[in-house]
Amino acid sequence: MALTDLVTPLSKRQTLGADVYSQIRELLISGRMMPGEQISLRTTAQALGVSVMPVREAVYQLVAEQALEVTPNRAIRVPRITVSQFLEITAIRIHVEGLAAQRAAQTASPALVAELHACNEALSHEMGAYEPDASRLIALNKTLHFGVYRAAGMPILLQMIESLWLRIGPILNYDLRSGSTRVKQRTAAGHHARLIEALRRHDGNGAYEALKGDIDSAAQYIISAGVLVTADDLPA
Repeated sequence: MALTDLVTPLSKRQTLGADVYSQIRELLISGRMMPGEQISLRTTAQALGVSVMPVREAVYQLVAEQALEVTPNRAIRVPRITVSQFLEITAIRIHVEGLAAQRAAQTASPALVAELHACNEALSHEMGAYEPDASRLIALNKTLHFGVYRAAGMPILLQMIESLWLRIGPILNYDLRSGSTRVKQRTAAGHHARLIEALRRHDGNGAYEALKGDIDSAAQYIISAGVLVTADDLPA
């Protein structure tokens, strides 16, 4: 789905540059845009109902954060991810997001556990649908994960996690979009259930291991699906 079909027109009363940035950033983090997808400043501005200026500012801020890239012919696109980049980010995610899960387990309240359980039940139910709604799967998965990470009470760590998801988001939810066997088998929901149970028991190590299993399982599928590129496939 094109970016112009996903964004919401902005009110002139809003801080346009920040809101343009926020919308595009959220689409990248949530995996609603694909690696290699190009972004037209003009058509994006039209979809948002703003001038090209705030779109250009937002896009080049995301380029500076390596969430978008400028091609040799000056087009703006979502970067393609190499296998080595993906493996490196995955290893970092396990440690960083695992730390957040450990910290969340220390203070997880019954209300948080109930909220996460309801979210995972909705995710599992959607996975069991005849034709699962990929957008809903992606949204529920992100809501659950960041519900855990915010519960850690570590705002700098949360920013680091958001930065990692900004880089990897476009490929992170490939299995949820592609209707893979992992969706049919509700693999992620199973890992989430173990994570939530560990939070309920205030078991930091258990929470870390459950989250690690979730990240590893998704990463192995993405690598095996052949949707990443090797360094040799990238233009010089």
